[in-house]
Amino acid sequence: MVDVLSQNEIDALLAALSSGEMDAEELKKEDTQKKVRSYDFKRAVRFSKDHIRSLTRIHENFARYLTTYFSAQLRTFVQISVVQVEQLPYDEFIRSIPKMTILNIFEAEPLKGRMVLEVHPNVAYAMLDRLLGGVGNAPTKINTLTEIETTIMERIFSRAFDSLAEAWKTVMDISPRMEAMETNPQFMQIVSPNETIALISLSTKIGDTTGMINLCIPHVVLEPIMSKLSAHQWFVSEKKSSVPEEAESLKYRISQAKLNIIAELGNSQISISEFLGLSVGDVISLNKTVETGLSIKVGDRLKFIGSPGTLKDRVAVQIDEIVSEGVEEFDE
Repeated sequence: MVDVLSQNEIDALLAALSSGEMDAEELKKEDTQKKVRSYDFKRAVRFSKDHIRSLTRIHENFARYLTTYFSAQLRTFVQISVVQVEQLPYDEFIRSIPKMTILNIFEAEPLKGRMVLEVHPNVAYAMLDRLLGGVGNAPTKINTLTEIETTIMERIFSRAFDSLAEAWKTVMDISPRMEAMETNPQFMQIVSPNETIALISLSTKIGDTTGMINLCIPHVVLEPIMSKLSAHQWFVSEKKSSVPEEAESLKYRISQAKLNIIAELGNSQISISEFLGLSVGDVISLNKTVETGLSIKVGDRLKFIGSPGTLKDRVAVQIDEIVSEGVEEFDE
C-alpha cells in the first residue's frame, strides 16, 4: 500500500529540502537503485498466487461437500469452511500440529505421492462420540484409539475422500484411497522436511465443538499438473466442456431409471370386521364398473387409462388414453 503523508510531514520535508538537510538528487538515486529482497531457501516459493487462488476455489467446494457428508453421517449441525491456503516447509507443518492427532495418509491416483488429511483431536473425538450415540462432545483427555474406534475412524474418513474427488473434478479426475491412519506425527514422513507443501486449513464446527482439519499436499505431488491450476487454463477447460454431450449423458441416465407401473382395477372400503370375516369365494365390490377403464399409474401418478386383456397367454393391459399432465385420479 502507498503511504500517504500528512500535511505536517509534507511541510517538514519541504523545509528540509530548502534548508539543504536533504538532497533531492540523492533521493532520486535511491529510487533508481535496485531493491534487494531477502529470500529464505528453507521456505521456497513453489506455488504462485494464481496456484493458491485455484487451490482455494477447489477446496472451498471440498469444504461444502464435507459439510454435507458429515452432517448426514453425524446427523447434527456441521459447518466447515476454508480459513487459509498457504505454502510452507513440511517440517514446519509437522511441528505445528498436536503430538496426538488423527493423520489420514492417502494417495490420489493418477497423482504420484502421498498426502495427509490431519484432523484435530477435538473434531475427531466429537465425531466418534456422535457416531457412538453421544451428543458430540470432545473429551477432556485424549487417549489412544482402541481397535474399534480406529475402525470407525477409518471408515468415516475413507468415505470423506469421495468429497475430495468430487471437488477436484473441475481440474482432473482423481481416485483418493486411504493408505493408513496414524496418531503420532513423528511416525509420518511422507516427504523430506524441507519440501514445500500446500496447506489447506479448514475450520470445523460440530455442534458446540470447534477445531481444524488440515489438508497437506506436497509440491512434488502437484508439480506435474501445475499448469492445470492456473486460472486461465481452468476457465478455458470449463468453456470446452460440451453442453450437448452432458445433456445426452443426462438423458441416457434418466432413460435408464426404473419406475413401477401399476394397473388398478379399482378400490373399495370395508370395515375391519368385514375383512376378518372374508373367506374363499366372497366377492368384494369395487368402485368401478366393468366398462370403466383401468387406472395405469407410473410411480404414484396417474398417466394412462387402459383395458385389461391377455397377450400370448399372459395378463396384459392395453393403453387407450393418455392422461394430461396435472390431472389427478378421482373416484367414480
